[in-house]
Amino acid sequence: MRIILATSNQGKVKEFQSWISEYEVVAYSDVMPAFEIDETGLTFKENALIKARAVYEKLERKDDIVLSDDSGISVPSLGGIPGIYSARYAGINANAKENLTKLIATLKENGLAKTPAFYTAAIALVCAKGEFCVHGWMHGEAIAEARGNNGFGYDPMFVPCGFEQTLGELDESVKKAFSHRARALELAYIVLKSLK
Repeated sequence: MRIILATSNQGKVKEFQSWISEYEVVAYSDVMPAFEIDETGLTFKENALIKARAVYEKLERKDDIVLSDDSGISVPSLGGIPGIYSARYAGINANAKENLTKLIATLKENGLAKTPAFYTAAIALVCAKGEFCVHGWMHGEAIAEARGNNGFGYDPMFVPCGFEQTLGELDESVKKAFSHRARALELAYIVLKSLK
């Protein structure tokens, strides 16, 4: 069974390949030309399903399973931003560093050295047998500085509950054990097993 990831984000591709190593996992851009997908949903779930459906519709092999995740960080004291706009918080074509820098600046502008925050991951699976979506969360604090070079995205400014280091400072194996994506993937794995 081949799993096609509805992403070209190499950080996510690498994570998923290590987490579900018993399956062949490839980025959709390895099996078809890359194309723009409008994420018009209002929730992580809606956007994950939009991406997975868009890729599945273009697949030649309908026995493949398309897996998509939509994830991001939310800061309740800032009204929940950036939320579903995490990947484009600093603009449509913003890179991870620009998004990180903007959120740190926003915390500072609001006089927040640290504040509760959480990551959400919605993982959608679309295949011949139907559509499925599961969620995972990771709670902690957002801090107004970047520390560490591990992970990607907002990891250098996120301190998970029970730790003093950011995800950017913690070893990748720690993140793999309890991250929002890992928790969602545990549930997605159960769905995958049922689709064999």
